[in-house]
Amino acid sequence: MSDVIEAAVAAMQAKVQGGFDGVAKFVIEGEGAIMLDRNGVRAGDEEADVTLTASADTFRAILDGDMNPTMAFMTGKLSVDGNMGLAMKLGSVLG
Repeated sequence: MSDVIEAAVAAMQAKVQGGFDGVAKFVIEGEGAIMLDRNGVRAGDEEADVTLTASADTFRAILDGDMNPTMAFMTGKLSVDGNMGLAMKLGSVLG
């Protein structure tokens, strides 16, 4: 597992207390993927209700609070595939 994925898993675990109602996948381009579900956060690449894809820099900025997830989506830095309602819930959890 890459250092970027390990750092992202740790950062998301700190933000997401407990689990998440649904299955989300975060694809960090060139690094791998992170899964978020009712069991918490882990590295993985499985089927999901919503998939969010961005560069490592964009994910880092979102997790650090330097970039709003909605603005990242609106400016094309974050792509969303799947359940938009869950994506909006994630935005409020991460932002």
